[in-house]
Amino acid sequence: MSKIKIREYESHDFLAVLGLWELTGLADEKRADSALTIEKSLKFGGKFWILEDLTSDECIGTIWLTNDSRRLYLHHLGVHPNYQQKGYGRLLSEKAIRFAKKSNMQIKLEVHEANKYAIKLYRNLGFQYLDKYNVMIKRKH
Repeated sequence: MSKIKIREYESHDFLAVLGLWELTGLADEKRADSALTIEKSLKFGGKFWILEDLTSDECIGTIWLTNDSRRLYLHHLGVHPNYQQKGYGRLLSEKAIRFAKKSNMQIKLEVHEANKYAIKLYRNLGFQYLDKYNVMIKRKH
């Protein structure tokens, strides 16, 4: 494992975060994720952590929790392809779970059915499918 640290997001991180999201397929115009969106979610009790490789000062992972006051939603767990399958996704996820436990809140997430590694990780961390629920969204009003 590289020498890494998990730290809280800072506004100057956005370009590095966006670059990672583009590399990992998490950036999508339809999602409308922006620096402003992140900052707004933090003001409402969300959390955003960066996984940083200290040898290169590179952003190699992200995890974002938003808070709707009832539960937390996990978004954008992403790890740079060169660092995948080394336990970093688990490390970030455990950070989010500790925060949820401390906050006494549930965590809900969506994961694409083709993302087998993420599904396995989430199941191993105790997440369960919500039977009989379909995920729906209305992006434009």
